[in-house]
Amino acid sequence: MSATAVHSLWTTAATAAADPIDKIPAPQIEYAQLAPALIVVGAAIVGVLVEAFVPRRARYHAQVFLTVVALAAAFAAVVGLAAGGYGTTKAHIAAMGAIAVDGPALFLQGTILLASMVAVFTFAERRLDPAAHGSRIDSFAAQAASVPGSDSEKAAVKAGFTTTEVFPLALFAITGMLVFPAANDLLTLFVALEVFSLPLYLLCALARRKRLMSQEAAVKYFLLGAFSSAFLLFGIALMYGYAGSMSYARIADVVDGSVRTIDPALADTMGNDALLLIGGAMILTGLLFKVGAVPFHMWTPDVYQGAPTPITGFMAAATKVAAFGALLRLLYVVLPGLAWDWRPVMWAVAIVTMLGGAIVAITQTDIKRLLAYSSIAHAGFILAGVIATTPEGVSSVLFYLGAYSFVTIGAFAVVTLVRDAGGEATHLSKWAGLGRRSPLVAAVFAVFLLAFAGIPLTSGFSGKFAVFKAAAEGGAGVLVVVGVISSAIAAFFYIRVIVLMFFSEPKADGPTVAVPSPLTMTTIAVGVAVTLVLGVAPQYFLDLAGQASVFAR
Repeated sequence: MSATAVHSLWTTAATAAADPIDKIPAPQIEYAQLAPALIVVGAAIVGVLVEAFVPRRARYHAQVFLTVVALAAAFAAVVGLAAGGYGTTKAHIAAMGAIAVDGPALFLQGTILLASMVAVFTFAERRLDPAAHGSRIDSFAAQAASVPGSDSEKAAVKAGFTTTEVFPLALFAITGMLVFPAANDLLTLFVALEVFSLPLYLLCALARRKRLMSQEAAVKYFLLGAFSSAFLLFGIALMYGYAGSMSYARIADVVDGSVRTIDPALADTMGNDALLLIGGAMILTGLLFKVGAVPFHMWTPDVYQGAPTPITGFMAAATKVAAFGALLRLLYVVLPGLAWDWRPVMWAVAIVTMLGGAIVAITQTDIKRLLAYSSIAHAGFILAGVIATTPEGVSSVLFYLGAYSFVTIGAFAVVTLVRDAGGEATHLSKWAGLGRRSPLVAAVFAVFLLAFAGIPLTSGFSGKFAVFKAAAEGGAGVLVVVGVISSAIAAFFYIRVIVLMFFSEPKADGPTVAVPSPLTMTTIAVGVAVTLVLGVAPQYFLDLAGQASVFAR
């Protein structure tokens, strides 16, 4: 073949490639509408670079500053989007169908960012333990890679090292949490789940004291989390076989029977109800695991007890908000046509979760385990709102999540203050007489416990009232009765702790209450303020949740 022929082949190939019909279309990404997640992930990457290039003595201040600024900027972006009407009139599906920008997504993202910012202050706390070898220390291991009790760990402690990597890890986790409730296709949902789960597995293993217990908690969380991810992934595969698409809208259309065009490659399986039911059940299993609902709750008490307490507070609040957001979107956007099938199952899960969490909590002797079982009971209360299948159900769940997250972070922040020679004193017997030693700390903790119990004039009462009202109007009156009984059982062990603090004699060798820096004080003060404001004057926030309760489809 002559050189001219070869040349003409190249030119014809080039002109064919330049032909607009054959071009690969560039993706259309609305960067401004994805700004909250992009700001946080950008800061996380900068945080990794800070770890690599900034001298060790300056890292802590650089990371704290970077993290707080990033979360504040991301929250400002959420407020800007909401003010621009993206929560109501301009709600739509962005990023080529992958992310929904709508009321529930923005409300939950704002809640996650505010709760995370308050939680990050407890990460940065360095005044609770006495200074070691002339340097202040925080709740995290001096050198995470060293074996507990080894010479390298002792050398790291002596050198005054601190694990400042917790801040970029937390930012990566928050990025996944921001995308999770806004995901509008199953693949994005799975990627977001992994992005926020993997950093959390690491963060759980980083406790400075009780390191073996902390590492055990992380391994349990990782193994059970891997199981739940596998369930979710298998469910996604079956759902794809059923609908021929990963997109929420397309799956919803196939469920409703409004799709007439069938992909010939999927003609045999498309519309097969067995695939839909099994796939839907598996995806729900994956999400209920993250929520901590019975019978997928077994990891919760062990992980809450073993993880560093600041991480426990962050995880207990933010993960629940993100997971319930994803669950709401799945049930209300993808599977509303299947409500007759999933409602009875969710009824059963909600009932056993409310009762199971409340009854088992009575037997607990460790304050962190008690709060863990209490969080399981609260997952049951929130599920009652999910089951309502009405706009009021969505708004009540959004309000409850916002109220619950601040109470939880505040309560765990108080737990970090009660200490003895071995670190935090979490055994309940150590809390006896705390109200006489430190009346203010005990009073603050009592406020949080009363909010968990749902006593009037606290945010817990407003949240429970909204959820139960939505459930009753949605025809789930039985759930409300079970919920009220569970609340009464739960009130017993919350009030038992209050009685223990105020009406027992303090022991001579009892724990002391550490005086925290302004960081932890801010966390606790914000928790108390939100608890009281949402309890005394909840109407504005209920209206806000009501405006944000419409999903973009």
